[in-house]
Amino acid sequence: MKIGVPKEVKENENRVALTPWGVKALVEASHQVYIEKGAGEGSGFSDQEYIKAGAVIVDTPDEIYHSCEMIVKVKEPQKSEYEFLEEGKILFTYLHLASNQELTQVLLKKGVIAIAYETVQEDDGSLPLLRPMSEIAGRLSVQIAAWLLEKHNGGRGVLLSGVPGVERGNVVILGGGVVGLNAAKIAIGMGAKVTVLDVDIKRLTYLDDIFGSSIQTRVSNYYTIEESVKDADVLIGAVLIPGYRAPKLVTEQMVKEMKNGAVIVDVAIDQGGCVETIDRVTTHENPYFIKHGVVHYCVANIPGAVPRTSTIALTNATFRYVLEIANKGYKRALRENPELRRGLNVCDGMITHEGVAKSLGFNYADPLVVLQ
Repeated sequence: MKIGVPKEVKENENRVALTPWGVKALVEASHQVYIEKGAGEGSGFSDQEYIKAGAVIVDTPDEIYHSCEMIVKVKEPQKSEYEFLEEGKILFTYLHLASNQELTQVLLKKGVIAIAYETVQEDDGSLPLLRPMSEIAGRLSVQIAAWLLEKHNGGRGVLLSGVPGVERGNVVILGGGVVGLNAAKIAIGMGAKVTVLDVDIKRLTYLDDIFGSSIQTRVSNYYTIEESVKDADVLIGAVLIPGYRAPKLVTEQMVKEMKNGAVIVDVAIDQGGCVETIDRVTTHENPYFIKHGVVHYCVANIPGAVPRTSTIALTNATFRYVLEIANKGYKRALRENPELRRGLNVCDGMITHEGVAKSLGFNYADPLVVLQ
């Protein structure tokens, strides 16, 4: 199979979909890999490294999209890339369609076979292709929040660890999944007071077993969220319902009642965000805004800030699926592998993920029927 990796064009996105070792392994499996010139530079991989691994370097994205059967990316196609999408081509990338009706309609109209990393799901409910980026985003979220708390950024001027005789900063994390766990790990390491809220008591028990007295756990509902948010120096939004738009758990009134200079980092922004006062996506170049005296950080590609780490972690996770699709063809691979099939969002002009369909108000088509 001909596999193409275009250069990412989303603002401040320096990740690349495959490392040179990933390319080498695909070439050794008798596949052809095309890399757009400069695609790996942001992650520290030169064109020469890709050539050495067996890739063909091409000058333009059009060559990638037109000549390759499968396009492997990091982020969803941007408006400037819509013209390159072609019927029957496989697109394997993060898509987050539940919060992006425009892109969904483009994929439907173009007849693209769109497989989303974030909805590839194992039988136990885990998300193997979302996990590595969630780990990175969770860890970075607290690091970012600590910086935003500094006075010159509009923050409260609070040191999360405190010092002898001065209380620690209070970090509240909404969601105890992979993002929440990793955010808690870093916040505890920085010496902060940490509270994690989740609707799943089993998950809270798991977190309690890991962290013990280092964190406080609370069952998440309107009242516990309201109470916890009010006392937070830092609020991390780590809510995820796979394939669905994130619920707005933090109301504007709750934000108004937060401490002046408190910080919100909404990691759920990829799926629309879980905070009502966040009405736009920010970028690494202009990462935050202040509303009701609270610093709001809502960058949709947080792991893009550490592209070297992120690219290696991403390839480690995605490679086996890329290879399976390349070896078997998409129809056989999707029919035989239920976890990969759960990642299929759009196929033959139909939405094949129930969460995406419900979030956008579209009809849902059973992927097994579509793939016949």
